[in-house]
Amino acid sequence: MDPYAALRFKEFNIFLLVRFAMVFAWSMQFIVIEWQVYSMTKDPLSLGIIGLMEVIPAVSMALFAGHIVDQTEKRNLLVKCIFGFSVISFGLFMLSWPSLDQKVDTGTILYGIYFLVFLGGIVRSFLGPTIFSLIALIVPKKIYPNAATWSSTTWQLASVLGPALAGFSISWIGVHWSMCLIFGFSVMALIALFQISKKPILNPKIGEPVFQSLREGLRFVFSTKAVFGALTLDMIAVLFGGAVALLPIFAQDILNVGSEGFGVLRAAPAVGAALTMLGSTRFPLHKNAGKKLLLAVFGFGICMIVFGLSTYFWLSVIALFVSGAVDGVSMIIRQTILQLKTPDNMRGRVASVNSMFVGSSNELGAFESGLTAKLMGTVTAVVFGGAMTLLTVGATAIVSPSFRKLDLQKDIDEHEANA
Repeated sequence: MDPYAALRFKEFNIFLLVRFAMVFAWSMQFIVIEWQVYSMTKDPLSLGIIGLMEVIPAVSMALFAGHIVDQTEKRNLLVKCIFGFSVISFGLFMLSWPSLDQKVDTGTILYGIYFLVFLGGIVRSFLGPTIFSLIALIVPKKIYPNAATWSSTTWQLASVLGPALAGFSISWIGVHWSMCLIFGFSVMALIALFQISKKPILNPKIGEPVFQSLREGLRFVFSTKAVFGALTLDMIAVLFGGAVALLPIFAQDILNVGSEGFGVLRAAPAVGAALTMLGSTRFPLHKNAGKKLLLAVFGFGICMIVFGLSTYFWLSVIALFVSGAVDGVSMIIRQTILQLKTPDNMRGRVASVNSMFVGSSNELGAFESGLTAKLMGTVTAVVFGGAMTLLTVGATAIVSPSFRKLDLQKDIDEHEANA
């Protein structure tokens, strides 16, 4: 297959620009918030609370959001999501005003940050399913795997630059003006999005009762073994492998590398994932996908254990880099499974379940890591998470032999034949 097939569609290139700007802004914002909150509290649990504040609305709203996405025009819904994020970013910009702490007590500022993060969780519950559904309306079915790879690669590249720039910008221009930069990127994404035309609604059941719609979406996910297996495996791995939430502690108190070192640590996984994804455009991962996914998550668990035990900065960076590389394999395979196995009229709901299983497990994993770090120490918490990831892979390989044998080549051939 042409490795640049999806890039030959103008609207898909604009879509990638929008996605890059949004992921860049969101990932940078999360890092800046983590740094600011930990600097204010010096409490590992406060980092977990940030994740919890985002995951509560993201999970509770996810299925409803999927229903709305399947019933709504996707381009305009994405406009509303990005506008909401812009409002939240502007609010964080105001809360980080340097002189504000002289007029407002620290507790009030902290609760204000938590509240805006909570609102961000609501926005995110709609954002993910909308983006997932919009891709399928921009490119033909036969190049879904290629489009999914480029979309995931763009996500990772933005995840590289966002955290890295966050670490440096905190050092260079401070938290306040870093938030201003984030707001600027969200506005840029909003402007670019209007270059994409409105898309048709492909759901034949417009006006379907909410609970009937939700049951249908859940039934599809739980009855499709490839989808359910991929989501479950990744969810548990991410849940117990959420060491990145503790990076401010490693940077400030264990490795003693400051905000710039923090930026390098936070960017290392995304650099590894981005390189993996760029390579996968020429070397597809759809053959023997089940085995590759299991091996990738196993490697991720090993990397988390090495990172947790490391007291050397560059060893920690290498462990995080490799964890990102194998996580990139996992992400590409999961996205390809979802794109190939999901009917057009159910993409919003399936993507919402995906956000519950995997996307929200990042924030829930942040809470788990913060809580376990509080209870058993930072290093022990990271090693414990890595060990649980290894146990998850072993259990999945034993319990689901059909998942081990999963191969996506047949699905790709069917899509090409029907194109």
